[in-house]
Amino acid sequence: MCGITGYITLPGHNKEQATLRIKKMADAIAHRGPDEEGFYVDEHAALGHKRLSIIDLSSGQQPMESFDGNYQIVFNGEIYNYQEIQKDLINKGYKFRTNSDTEVILNAFIEWGNECVKRFNGMFAFVIWDVKEQSVFAARDRVGKKPFYYTWDGHTFAFASEIKALLAGGFSKKQINPRALDCYFSMGFIPVPYSIFKDVHKLPPAHVLIATPSGELTKSRYWELDFGTPRSLTMGQAAEELEALLTDAVKIRLVSEVPLGAFLSGGIDSSIVVSLMSKIMDQPVITNTIGFDNRKFSELPAAATIAEFLTTNHHEFVISPNASETIGQMAAFFDEPFADSSALPTWHVCKMARENVTVAISGDGGDEAFGGYTFRYVPHQMESKLRSEIPSVVRSSLFSLLGKLYPAGAKLPKYLRLKTILENLSISDAQAFYNDLIWLRTDIRQKLYSKNFMETLKGFSPAEMVIPLYQQSSAQDPVSRSQHTDIQCYMTDDVLVKVDRMSMAHALEVRNPLLDYRVLEFAAKLPYRLKLNNGSGKQILRHLAGQKLPPEIQKLPKQGFSIPAADWLRTDLKDTLQDVVNNSRIIKDSLDHNSLNRILHQHQTKRIDHNVFLWV
Repeated sequence: MCGITGYITLPGHNKEQATLRIKKMADAIAHRGPDEEGFYVDEHAALGHKRLSIIDLSSGQQPMESFDGNYQIVFNGEIYNYQEIQKDLINKGYKFRTNSDTEVILNAFIEWGNECVKRFNGMFAFVIWDVKEQSVFAARDRVGKKPFYYTWDGHTFAFASEIKALLAGGFSKKQINPRALDCYFSMGFIPVPYSIFKDVHKLPPAHVLIATPSGELTKSRYWELDFGTPRSLTMGQAAEELEALLTDAVKIRLVSEVPLGAFLSGGIDSSIVVSLMSKIMDQPVITNTIGFDNRKFSELPAAATIAEFLTTNHHEFVISPNASETIGQMAAFFDEPFADSSALPTWHVCKMARENVTVAISGDGGDEAFGGYTFRYVPHQMESKLRSEIPSVVRSSLFSLLGKLYPAGAKLPKYLRLKTILENLSISDAQAFYNDLIWLRTDIRQKLYSKNFMETLKGFSPAEMVIPLYQQSSAQDPVSRSQHTDIQCYMTDDVLVKVDRMSMAHALEVRNPLLDYRVLEFAAKLPYRLKLNNGSGKQILRHLAGQKLPPEIQKLPKQGFSIPAADWLRTDLKDTLQDVVNNSRIIKDSLDHNSLNRILHQHQTKRIDHNVFLWV
């Protein structure tokens, strides 16, 4: 696991100046790789690498040169099946100087060209510089576990694991992208391909990028998750097949020459992963769990039950964080606005885990792959059924009117969500999914944004980034289409960004067996009933949990990695929040001050809970 950065300028550059520049860029992301650094500079290219040593500690340094000297590579991530690919290449006559997955990528590219990425099972972002042809080949893993930012002006291609390296190299004018800011206010994150800056872009997951001496830059997709016709499987058949897949997915992620452990939340996903680790490993699994003083937001009791059952080497951390101080520290690692409040407990569990391991296995991905977001998926499925049974004329007129008339913030049990239901019934499945995903309601958005900001957007809506993903899905039911959209949007640009930045801030590598592409492909073809049934998600994972874990774990409801944000914004963070509202230039330019203060007052007086948007 590492940090990569570099730039290729086709007109050419001064090598001495380029050396100073690339070192400055690499230093900006030194936290991603504190063990070693390496650089390559020629007349056109400058590549930098910061290494967190996990495999082949004695060699595998980067940038790495190909055997014939024609190629240079910088790589961030892990290829879990690299030994298998290495054997194939040796049989074809390739020689290896190291036992690193970096050299396997390099030789695989030489042998199979652009198609090499289809052979890799892992998390990766890499760049290969063709010294002779003066061309760039870059790639990002299937679901975007590893980040890849770049700039391109037709002459110079610059890239990095984090935006701060591009800024250190002077590759951005730092002009705010209003569309990205709109997406952030609405969803809490900035989706591919945008970044907060107009001239900095994200390479989408499952894509390769090629830049040529003629000034062309092209991107193409190499993998698509197929949610087509479900397979005909019983629960028993599916569980047996999934257990075999997960066992192998866990096994290949246990290769490490440094201490390795796991995150254990007490939920189904991480508990199943740790149970498989316990079965494979010949020593107790090192498990790490954090909790808050507020027991409502603590997973310690459930995690302790699992740890005792599996006889793990368990570590618990109870934290009473200085929220204001921690937020400031976290922000430095995101480089752009990011508002998933679970980043805060993720920061702490990574910090604590790093005290006893360098690699942590995580249960991330189970909700997206197996239908765990029941608070969105269950009502979405029910509303879709109603939409199909009610004449469109009635839906578009009556329910639309009722939705507008029903007061926002009305005191009703959360599961009734009547205003949202009324509005959703008047629109399409895709639009309704978007309504459930966003944090800032469309009607509030219209009132909250300043006139100048609305004019700057020129009619853009974040819905343009989400609805097409839903509409283009090959899935045959609304829940599967929702999953497909979440995997391409929310998971990539929220969940995985959070885990990458918070773990790398502490030089901790996190591996996700539930996001093995074979597991995802299997889950995509599961019958609906094996994912969601009677309002409960992840049915097949619950079935596996019933075979391997204490009975109470199988029945646990979905619990997010949450914090008491609503209370903090009225207490510990009250002054910080008020300071942002009063003094942030971006807030002043983008939002209507009267409307924002009205929302703030409603929250502080406990009339309406606006903690989600105020955390943004």
